[in-house]
Amino acid sequence: MKIKAPLDSETVEKLKAGDRVEISGYIYTGRDSAHKRMIEDLESGEGLPFDIENQIIYYTGPCPPKEGQIIGSAGPTTSYRMDSYTPKLLELGLKGMIGKGLRDSEVVQSMVENRAVYFGASGGLGALIASKIKSVEVIAYDDLGTEAIRKLYVEDFPAVVVIDANGRSIYDREER
Repeated sequence: MKIKAPLDSETVEKLKAGDRVEISGYIYTGRDSAHKRMIEDLESGEGLPFDIENQIIYYTGPCPPKEGQIIGSAGPTTSYRMDSYTPKLLELGLKGMIGKGLRDSEVVQSMVENRAVYFGASGGLGALIASKIKSVEVIAYDDLGTEAIRKLYVEDFPAVVVIDANGRSIYDREER
């Protein structure tokens, strides 16, 4: 199913664990260091470097682009690295995350309470994913290099709903 970013509540409620999606629109990147700094900025009263309401964060640190490219390989990062920061961002309106691997129970509970979804992107497909990125702009924390926050415009970004807004997970299905 094709969906638009930023997400709206109707789309979030419609998505079910196991759904394959193609995301088009603006999404943001952020990894460990960027998440740590966002929380530090919130705690110091500075606020976030972008309006997080209804947004999707893609956990990636893209490779530098080769000549003629706008971005290098952009595969997903292991998501649990962001787990300690995620509930606060969900409380502030974050509606979607893209990464790989499991999330902890506190994140899943926060997703249910704040009506958000977690998408999985396939590791090893960084070059394919990069081909779906049509524009790139570093918007914050440039000093973090590859972990800076980037605003991406994506077309038909391939992902799977790993955990839906009701807390259902494709990993749970596999354990049955």
